[in-house]
Amino acid sequence: MSLPADTPPAVADVLGYLQHHLQELTERQNASEHTINATLAGLTAQLQQLTQLITAPAPTVTPPLIPPSPLPVSPPSPVPFALSKQQMRPKLPSPPDFSGEWSSRRAFLNSCMLYLHLAPEQFTCDKKKIFWTLAFFKDGRAAK
Repeated sequence: MSLPADTPPAVADVLGYLQHHLQELTERQNASEHTINATLAGLTAQLQQLTQLITAPAPTVTPPLIPPSPLPVSPPSPVPFALSKQQMRPKLPSPPDFSGEWSSRRAFLNSCMLYLHLAPEQFTCDKKKIFWTLAFFKDGRAAK
């Protein structure tokens, strides 16, 4: 682009700068369009493959020539005694006493949550859960 001879140098510099950036933006746009077109072509190919899989007839399964022989079934062995839910669960340790220390809060909370989750029959309401948990607030700030 040619400028008139009386164009101030500052204006010519700004126009040159703008033309340079316009060219860079055009190149970026072309690269983006190329990437978008390549992605679109890949997605179109995948869509065609999926369509072929959906519309393809289902494979037929041929039954075996010889039917399998049934496995021998033995009667269950008698249980000498019945186990209660309490006996089937391992003995759970109680949570450690909580002093209110910030650094031990997560371990205490995890221990309480595990116990409450594994022994739900002991805690029939939220009030029992709260009182049980508060029983471990024995030291320091937690006791106060």
